Amino acid sequence: MDNGATMHLAVSLLPGTSDLTGEPEFRRLVRFVQQAEAAALDLVLLADSAPASDSGTVNNPMPFEATTLLAALATVTSRIGLVAAASIVAHQPYNLARRFASLDIISHGRAGWNATMARSPREAANFSRPEGFSDTDFRRRGEEYIGIVQGLWQGWDADALLFDKTGGRFHDPEKMHLLDHRGEFFSVRGPLNVARSPQDTPVLVFSGLSEPDLDIAARIADVILLESGSVENAKVRYDDLKRRATAAGRDPDAVKVLTNISLAPDDSSATLADRLETQFRARSCDGFSIQLSQLSVFDDFINRVAPELRRRGLLRETYYGTTLRSHLGLAGGGEQ
Repeated sequence: MDNGATMHLAVSLLPGTSDLTGEPEFRRLVRFVQQAEAAALDLVLLADSAPASDSGTVNNPMPFEATTLLAALATVTSRIGLVAAASIVAHQPYNLARRFASLDIISHGRAGWNATMARSPREAANFSRPEGFSDTDFRRRGEEYIGIVQGLWQGWDADALLFDKTGGRFHDPEKMHLLDHRGEFFSVRGPLNVARSPQDTPVLVFSGLSEPDLDIAARIADVILLESGSVENAKVRYDDLKRRATAAGRDPDAVKVLTNISLAPDDSSATLADRLETQFRARSCDGFSIQLSQLSVFDDFINRVAPELRRRGLLRETYYGTTLRSHLGLAGGGEQ
């Protein structure tokens, strides 16, 4: 586990990032993610969004489906964590669990799932639910869904797969665990036909939380993303989430709370470094998720702000492990 002396940093690609045009998008994204890796940031968050159907709605989709992009970026990076958004409406839990387990193996333990709890009626209409979900049903369904995914990820012990061709034994039956879930919304037998994750399980990130979601997130999330606010309010939210995690029987350091920070072209490097330092030293978060309106803004952050944070002892110099869990100081990372 980490000692909390240095902040965790994520960078988030949002739908509508204004300069994902001109140069082929994927090539530019590769260069951007490699730049983030060279700066030893913990992770990149890959958003996903369908085009808006209403003329009055901002129509800014991401150029690629997020999990497909994660798989591609995993082949051109080696250390940085890659967290993709994937909808609990658009995917069945077994397929999603299998997809992220596969991505974690492809990336050698660097994958994570951003499970947003924000409802999208337009999305539900694309997946045979034109009536959508009530808030209560969506929350109950989401909690059941995420529990299934986590159960499937834990269905194989680390040494369960033998690959013993001579003895004809693919796995040790004693180390395979059927989920056999029968719930209100889903029925899933298991197990996954994918081996256990190199980092125990992919990292689970929660975003889009409302007040009723906080207990769920504190109980099962590895990372929680919160919107920015005053230092005082952020401190109250941070302490509340850590208390909820403790009440759920968890080590409060087992969940990392990151504050979303938007970068604008007119931010000065010193002002931004001061802002991050003030919030972090006040123990109002464990780090930040940098949200970009333009990819070009990131250059200034990497070249000016990150070195200043390192000079102040707030940002680590390099990666100390190879998995996303090890970057975040979470159990199961393989190298602590």
